[in-house]
Amino acid sequence: MDKLAIISDLHVDINKLSKKDLDLLIELLEAQQINHLHLAGDTANTIKQLLETVDYLEKSSYSVTYNFGNHELPSLKNPEEIENYPDDRFLNLDYLELTSDLVLVGMNGWYDYSFALENDPKKILAAKNLYWYDRMIERGQSDIEITEQILSQLETLLDDLSRQNKEVILATHFVPHQEFIRYFEGKYARWNQINAFLGTQKLGDMLANYPNIRQVIFGHTHRRFEETKIGDIIYTAKPLGYFYEWQLTHDFMLTNHLMASFNPMNVRKILKHHQKEFQIYRDQHLKEEFLKSLTIVEY
Repeated sequence: MDKLAIISDLHVDINKLSKKDLDLLIELLEAQQINHLHLAGDTANTIKQLLETVDYLEKSSYSVTYNFGNHELPSLKNPEEIENYPDDRFLNLDYLELTSDLVLVGMNGWYDYSFALENDPKKILAAKNLYWYDRMIERGQSDIEITEQILSQLETLLDDLSRQNKEVILATHFVPHQEFIRYFEGKYARWNQINAFLGTQKLGDMLANYPNIRQVIFGHTHRRFEETKIGDIIYTAKPLGYFYEWQLTHDFMLTNHLMASFNPMNVRKILKHHQKEFQIYRDQHLKEEFLKSLTIVEY
């Protein structure tokens, strides 16, 4: 029995993941007897750091592929490279044969504002250009046009795989179904603006038409969900996310009575006074955090 592992949102730079930290991930993958590792976006904030990470993770016995999230994209000044980056390990709108009957499809993905509560695309775009990370990305087309093109290419690929009677595992970065979008009220209602940039319901609607899709793994939300079956498809989201959102950080804060209740937004301010203790605790529990963020598929 072989094993595929998928992880998203490593954010090696923001999380300050050292080679020693990545060695823990490698040890975990080897202990789990992983044959192939796929990084499903937001591995780093630059292509250079992404490739350095892929190169380092490749030093073990498993093979590695990756697709982009949004965080890698500002460092790409040629929009063509976003969907067609010249690296054999880049898996986007293409597939890797795992067995003669099963393939891994990789896809960056994108968004079309379909998860937004706001109905005016101009207002959504204005908010994006004001504060959202993706304002730094050069794509040359509107978000809606980009999403339509990606979905059209994916449909062509899935039709071909269906004709070949291939079972599909799909790894993508962006959210494929409204089931995984959270809406807020009261003082947190402003966070609803971000939902516009998380993904597209059109992807989930499309995937429902393909009975050969076994599982869809995605990230981007920085929120982990229990495996959810929608129709015949298993959806899995277990992104690693930022260090101040981690379970180990939650446990450190509450165990040491640094918070009455956990609020990720206050973590960095508090940790300024507890860096040494947190680093020790982080080193002890980081492998567990990696394990919580790995999706392992046997085949």
